[in-house]
Amino acid sequence: MKKNILITGANKGIGEYIAKILSNEKNNIIGTSRSSKGINKINKYLKNKGKGIILNIEKKKDIKKKIKIIYKKFKTIDILINNAGIIKDSCFLKMKKKNWKKVLNVNLNSNFYLLKKILPNMIKNKYGRIIFIGSIIGSIGNIGQTNYATSKSGLIGLNKSIALEVAKYGITSNIISPGYIQTNINKHLNKKQKKKILSKIPMKRFGKKKEIAYAVKFLISNKASYITGQNLHINGGMYMI
Repeated sequence: MKKNILITGANKGIGEYIAKILSNEKNNIIGTSRSSKGINKINKYLKNKGKGIILNIEKKKDIKKKIKIIYKKFKTIDILINNAGIIKDSCFLKMKKKNWKKVLNVNLNSNFYLLKKILPNMIKNKYGRIIFIGSIIGSIGNIGQTNYATSKSGLIGLNKSIALEVAKYGITSNIISPGYIQTNINKHLNKKQKKKILSKIPMKRFGKKKEIAYAVKFLISNKASYITGQNLHINGGMYMI
């Protein structure tokens, strides 16, 4: 059965790959970006399998407005994939307050506001799938990424609590925590940094975007209907629980 899937940050990286994989399953994809350039890219690759919508997830007023528009057009949101995220790295003592707030707002607080608007509809329909895209850094921390680590660690607690509250309504909530994946977010790493990271990964390579996307595909399927509140680590063996 065709599902309406909202994916934040679908204009690039992991979000784009997730959207492409899921659009091949005859789903209706609603991909977000904060820029018209990003929306044009989304519409170009989705073609007639969905549409892009400009959404600034930092602003709860914009979330309220755009979710209302989505409901008016598509009636329901069956699956929410909270993918959008940013980095603003620096050592803690040099970290600017604005960069602390921005990373927390985009990576964590936006999820709260989206869920507040989308969960009631899922509960009414007694069906829903929620996926958070976290990070290995949320579990192990990292020098120079206190804000990022805090935001991704917060998603773990949010996911577990939401999963407990909505399980009785047929809604599942899970988080996927990628390790180092081949995306633009890692392009700032130099050869020395990459070599150091690879030395900690048993598989001796960075992950691929498709390896995250296919995990999402499984967790939103009926085959995973008894899986909820879990944190799926995909990191080539770098971190094990």
